[in-house]
Amino acid sequence: MGELADVEVRRSKRRRRTVSAYRDGERIVVLIPATMSTREEAEWVETMVAKVEKSERSVLQSDEDIWERAMSLNDRYFGGLAMPNSIRWVANQKSRWGSCTPGDRSIRLSKRLQPMPSWVVDYVIVHELAHLLEPGHGESFWGWVERYPHAERAKGYLLGWSAAARVAPPPGNEDD
Repeated sequence: MGELADVEVRRSKRRRRTVSAYRDGERIVVLIPATMSTREEAEWVETMVAKVEKSERSVLQSDEDIWERAMSLNDRYFGGLAMPNSIRWVANQKSRWGSCTPGDRSIRLSKRLQPMPSWVVDYVIVHELAHLLEPGHGESFWGWVERYPHAERAKGYLLGWSAAARVAPPPGNEDD
């Protein structure tokens, strides 16, 4: 979980109508009938990848779940250097995706993130973890954040979501 899905489509002559999908490591495997058109395949792949990712997102609903995810991301992208004291979901963030208080090493994530793809949630966690190493949004801070391979795509996703929902980020904090 956490990375953009690598998708493998398997066509089967024995399948007549059913389509199914499952996660195999970092890959999502989509099983479709061999007779399906390219257009139908594209539609079903999008639908089934979204379904698998939605079921995986439900795993990150508790504070314990995001703690474990943050620890994994901290190890992978920060070598364990960005250790928070706490990370939790909050309902009171209406214009920010997350916030970090370096002084007490606490991180808060907006509950608005919960239905979003896991790689977007991971980006916000990485962004807030980076604040434990660099409080501001300077060059060094972005150097840490850009270790996450989907940082730019996730920022674009969040900007698009904000625009569609007509929720503007706070001035000067467009990335928080």
